[in-house]
Amino acid sequence: MSEPDTKAAISADCLTAPVQYAGAIQSHGYLVSCGVSDWTIRHASENLGALLGVPSGSLPGMPLQEFLETDVLQRVSDAVAAAGVDTALRVCTANVGTLMTVCELTAHVSQGLLHIELEPQPREGRLAAPTALAQQMIARLDVGGDWNAFFGAVAGQVRELTGYDRVMVYRFREDDSGEVIAEVRDDDMEPYLGLRYPATDIPPPARRLYLRNRIRIIPDAGYAPVPVMPATTAEGEPLDMGQHVLRSVAPVHLEYLRNMGVAASMSISIISGGRLWGLIACHHRSPRNVPAATRVAADLFGMFVSMRVGAREQELAMERFERAQQVRDALVLRLARAGDFDLALASELPQVRAVLECDGALACLDGGWQGDGRVPAGELAPLLAWAAAQGGTPVPHTVAADDWAGPGLEAGGLAGVLAIPLGAPGDWLFLFRAEQVEQVGWAGHPSKALVPTDDGVRLAPRRSFALWQEEVRGRSCPWTRADLHGAGRLHQILREQRSRARASGAELEELEGRYRRSRLRAQKARLNEVSALLGGLVEVEVADVERLEQQISRLEGELRTLLHGPAPGASKPAKAPV
Repeated sequence: MSEPDTKAAISADCLTAPVQYAGAIQSHGYLVSCGVSDWTIRHASENLGALLGVPSGSLPGMPLQEFLETDVLQRVSDAVAAAGVDTALRVCTANVGTLMTVCELTAHVSQGLLHIELEPQPREGRLAAPTALAQQMIARLDVGGDWNAFFGAVAGQVRELTGYDRVMVYRFREDDSGEVIAEVRDDDMEPYLGLRYPATDIPPPARRLYLRNRIRIIPDAGYAPVPVMPATTAEGEPLDMGQHVLRSVAPVHLEYLRNMGVAASMSISIISGGRLWGLIACHHRSPRNVPAATRVAADLFGMFVSMRVGAREQELAMERFERAQQVRDALVLRLARAGDFDLALASELPQVRAVLECDGALACLDGGWQGDGRVPAGELAPLLAWAAAQGGTPVPHTVAADDWAGPGLEAGGLAGVLAIPLGAPGDWLFLFRAEQVEQVGWAGHPSKALVPTDDGVRLAPRRSFALWQEEVRGRSCPWTRADLHGAGRLHQILREQRSRARASGAELEELEGRYRRSRLRAQKARLNEVSALLGGLVEVEVADVERLEQQISRLEGELRTLLHGPAPGASKPAKAPV
């Protein structure tokens, strides 16, 4: 198979597979789906008949009231009404079927159907309430500002709660590869701490489902999937099982687990700013089921960890924003006072570099080049060609020197580049980051082989997870979301200042109005960031509260000034966009 064919197969097999349409459940539970208003059974797992004591094929069309008590149905109805559409919620424990099997019920509404999942539970003493368990776990996480210790304690608390052989905290990097940043395990297990996993190990469809299902459990990786009957809705659509606790797992993932020597697993999503920041991953070498109540406690604990991570990221982003803002304000003032913008920008390149922490800056203005710091040498035309070829990308960027260093252009130890257009065709500001030589320890070789099947080819999971070392060259540290946001702001500032320098009369008045509206939107965004930070903090110290109050007061004052003008007797603030 050629290289393009291989990439196409990987894309089709790994990046776009609709894993939420499994059409089957895991074998440790049962599924019944019925009409939201009439309780008429529309879908049932093939094994449900054995629990209820009737032939499974006869269940569609029957009323669910024949099999569940009225008070149980009422609790289900109340729970889904409170939870809203497409949110799975543990409802209650009930005796179900001819043998009065003790089952945990989870329910949610999607595609106009009420889905009820039943998981048999062992007849043993009741566990502590999930909220009490989660509170105990949270109380043991007081590790100050030591985030390595925090994540280590997170892994330890989840292992103590669930009893898995290994618990890891797994963080996604900017390129979607993952890294184990904390681990607690049995002494005789191979350590994974510090190892990397390629992005294809958890492809985009799976990452999207981790956002919808914060808890995912596989009690036995050797299970046989149980089909759902019928497989499609009355409208002919496949059942969307993205929120189903029991949803069957892709065969490639089960093979992946078996290759790792894992017979049971559970994951807890860590979500920050609406994106999947990482996972708390649990592995066991023999089949292991975790009661639903324990999983609820783990989910609550995971939500707390997500809030802590989100608050930390917000605080770091605000600190960096404020530092960069001071540099941008000073830069704008000097550019605004300069008679020749292009000449002034060339002299201000060190300040521009400071905004985004770059190793070099290179400006192309009206066909002339001006540089500061570490910049490439030789023929620079390939650099302009690379930037122009990025199409509609607002701020073209890459971390790889191979993308832009063409014939006659020497990168000189640089790898990352970010390009900011300055309005006129061919006028660009390039910011460079140095090559970051890195020794990466992968959990097995990161490349995966395609294997033949009856359908053609598919992506096969690695069979070895032993340490595989790689020296990575020709790449810089990544351009983060914060970097790209800051570059977008810098792009806006430089284009506005350059337009002002070349405008007069009505054009200048229009630019002033646009500038004022832009500043107002930016100030509102800053207030929203502070609000989000406060909403994500569970507990803050007095000093933190005072500092945040001061920031809010200052931002509110700036916003009032923008809306209504300065207070009487107040000095007029200098114009500087945020």
